[in-house]
Amino acid sequence: DDPEILGILIDYPSGQKGKKLEGSVVLKSSSAETYKRSDVVVGFIGAGNYASRTLIPAFKKSNSLMKVLISDKGISGHHHSKKNDFYEASTVTDTVFDDPDINTVVIATRHNLHAQQVLLALKNNKNIFVEKPLAITIEEIEEIDRAYKNIEQPPRLMVGFNRRFSPYIVRMRELLSKENEPKSVIMTINAGFIPKDHWTQDPHIGGGRII
Repeated sequence: DDPEILGILIDYPSGQKGKKLEGSVVLKSSSAETYKRSDVVVGFIGAGNYASRTLIPAFKKSNSLMKVLISDKGISGHHHSKKNDFYEASTVTDTVFDDPDINTVVIATRHNLHAQQVLLALKNNKNIFVEKPLAITIEEIEEIDRAYKNIEQPPRLMVGFNRRFSPYIVRMRELLSKENEPKSVIMTINAGFIPKDHWTQDPHIGGGRII
């Protein structure tokens, strides 16, 4: 309230030097007894727009147990974890792969990370739902194919090409299946504008629109 004061400098203590910040936050306690063997116990990797608005609500609606949500920076992950009743929020991706309770991994990260994370999930024998694309290079596809075929009883691996479930696509398939002759199909798609500097347009990160 002093009119002579022009500003206030607040000097926060820096804390212990070299102290490592925690990468995970437990929102509610759990144990192996929390889950039944038949439960789908999910670890989510990625908390972007599509994951938070579409995938997480879909899995929650299916009565899956939402164990861990991984996000790059932590803030969005913590927000969506509390909102959707996750047990834990984290920035450490290995939290999902190392947790023996988690039997299903949802991968909704940037496209260049998909193949690497699918391989880690296969290595740890976890079911996988990976958003499209499965990978951005033929070499990555071949590596996933080899890894999958080398597992005696492989887990489920599903790619999120959701258009296959569109009512229009389902109806088209029904109509076309009645005709045995060869078919020629031309599709014009209005996919919407994406700026050239968006990460999906980067060939090394997003792979571009066609990929």
